[in-house]
Amino acid sequence: MTIDLRGTWTLVELDDSSPAAGPRGPVHLTFDGDGQVYGMAGVNSVRGTWTLEDGRLQLGPLVSTLLAGDPEPMATEQALVALLREPLQVTVDEDRLRLAADDGSTALLARADPSVVLL
Repeated sequence: MTIDLRGTWTLVELDDSSPAAGPRGPVHLTFDGDGQVYGMAGVNSVRGTWTLEDGRLQLGPLVSTLLAGDPEPMATEQALVALLREPLQVTVDEDRLRLAADDGSTALLARADPSVVLL
């Protein structure tokens, strides 16, 4: 089965907890067809590269803006970025994307509504 990550995904759960939205809206990632990933990790925007092989997602070096913010969105951002630095097992069920690291850290994302503009 082919896994198609292309598109925008909104973070629903991070390690079984609801993530804090940042000042510019919900945490989200967009995977494009050219191997680029970008989005909003909480307070800061992130950008990098991605590859998917045999159900394992590997993100290249992530770069981000360096803004400070409220503690809850910053904690969400730090946990998400730490997770994204790991090789991740990927499963897609309907419009839900689950990312799981070998240490047990997880993220659950939902495919974003294409009619909603995310910054």
